[in-house]
Amino acid sequence: MARYVSFRDFDWVLLGFVLAICGVGVMEIHSATVHTKFAGAGVRQVYWVVAGVAAMFLFSLVNYQALLDKIHWFYIAAIASLMAVLVFGTKALGAKRWIKLPGGNHFQPSEWVKLILILAVAKYFTDMRQRELSWSDFVKAGAMVGVPMLLVLKQPDLGTALTYLPIAIMGMFLGGLQWRQGLAVVLLAAVGIGVVFYVPRVHILKSYQKQRLTSYQDPDSDPQGSGYQVRQSMIAVGSGGIWGGKGSQTHGAFLPVPQTDFIFAAFAEEHGFVGALGLLLLYFIVLMRLTQNAQTAPDRAGTFVVMGVVAVLSFHVLVNVGMVVGFMPVTGIPLPLMSYGGSSVLFMFLALGMVMNVRMRRFVN
Repeated sequence: MARYVSFRDFDWVLLGFVLAICGVGVMEIHSATVHTKFAGAGVRQVYWVVAGVAAMFLFSLVNYQALLDKIHWFYIAAIASLMAVLVFGTKALGAKRWIKLPGGNHFQPSEWVKLILILAVAKYFTDMRQRELSWSDFVKAGAMVGVPMLLVLKQPDLGTALTYLPIAIMGMFLGGLQWRQGLAVVLLAAVGIGVVFYVPRVHILKSYQKQRLTSYQDPDSDPQGSGYQVRQSMIAVGSGGIWGGKGSQTHGAFLPVPQTDFIFAAFAEEHGFVGALGLLLLYFIVLMRLTQNAQTAPDRAGTFVVMGVVAVLSFHVLVNVGMVVGFMPVTGIPLPLMSYGGSSVLFMFLALGMVMNVRMRRFVN
């Protein structure tokens, strides 16, 4: 099968738009950190992008069907790696999220688990024969995603854990979710939120995480505490106006971590409403291109794989931008391809490598 695969079928247009977003991200990271202790982050981001592109090309050559056939082993390895973090992980800022590797590098398994879950969910629903999702399949699919999600919450890493949800939701939706099952999800979510926030003996979330999830509704109630990030972010976005400004919030160090979680706020401040709208248009084009690739996938499994990537990317953009403008709680979810960070960049390019993998096999018999 591999001999029929050609880079002529590679989606070069999609890659072009992706690199355009990465280029905008590198320039904004440089601008936001040039006079800070993080100076040089823009150059390091270029290295991560180059490494990500190389990984994407290599991953696109691995037959995704072979990966699906061995996904149960990858899933076991993913669970084992998350458990290893809880036992051997390096603790920083009150959380265990990384495993220290030789040479001083750190590995964050939770970021890579998204890839495993995309493949696992695709395999599970592809093997289903019925057109509608049964209750047993509903529970099994939920448990498949729920187990690693709970392990990540234990670290604790609320933001990454939440990014697992759209994978399950997209899989169930394409797998034939019935309206009664959808209603059950909504009711369970409502009950779960009530238990987490209002039952004193339940300690799934830390107190600071609960404050983050509620402070966005009224950031002025604690402007120097839990509402500080949202408040400064909204000021930065508003001060950008139509065409942008000098970035006083960003360069004055009022905006927290402008190169990571709040890079959209920094970009909007310097490039205004027009620049922010243009950036969102680039993301929209990428999502539409990915959806088109899902429609032309060679089989059902390929469609599930590509739409899993669409679900994760859409969720990241929606939550991050919503967080920046005060419509969503602060959960630490980065803006894909823009925010500084090796794990996030490499995950996104590997996910795009899976999309290219599917696309390049459209005409393979």
